[in-house]
Amino acid sequence: FILIDETTNDTVGAGTILEPREVRPGLQTRNDIRWHPSALDRSHRWAATGQRGATIWFTGLPASGKSTIAVAVERALVESGDVAYLLDGDNIRHGLSDDLGFSAGDRAENIRRVGHLTRLFADAGVVALASLVSPLKSDREIARTLSDAAKLPFIEIYVSTSLAECERRDPKGLYARARSGELKGLTGVDAPYEPPESPDLVLDTTSADIDELVAQVIELLNTRR
Repeated sequence: FILIDETTNDTVGAGTILEPREVRPGLQTRNDIRWHPSALDRSHRWAATGQRGATIWFTGLPASGKSTIAVAVERALVESGDVAYLLDGDNIRHGLSDDLGFSAGDRAENIRRVGHLTRLFADAGVVALASLVSPLKSDREIARTLSDAAKLPFIEIYVSTSLAECERRDPKGLYARARSGELKGLTGVDAPYEPPESPDLVLDTTSADIDELVAQVIELLNTRR
């Protein structure tokens, strides 16, 4: 095949497809794949780190401030001696989920992957911070269920910034592109966002500064682990 610039009609690239990539119809587990237990139980790991693991899951519209808060929480925890790690939605799509798009199925698979990852981190004694739009209740529930099944703390935080305020901020220009028709499927514009019905914490970025918001998150974390 060849790639042609639509403006100049110049050939800008070429390649050969050696074999088609199979589209995975669903997740399948072979019956010979078993869970291998560790020689260490959770109490040993947590004693070694000196802390208990947990997942903090930030959800909200694009540009709501999720990642800004999560970055600040991660920094505050590490500076106070905790082991914490931020799994940002954009960063995840640079590696673990770089094979996924933004269809409903791909979004669900992305959240499932991150849910498994945060569970493993928490089991190891790390405070895992996940910052993803995660627009659907059913997908967020999958992430929570993974932690609940492992008896690990899961804290869902809803960053409740309004659509109007998110559009006003628009640091990536996503809303402008969506309103112009250039970008399809943006959550809040032409794709749904389902606010959590019973989040563990609601943060309003328009009525509190970042230090106050971070303090609220850490205070809640300390009551759950």
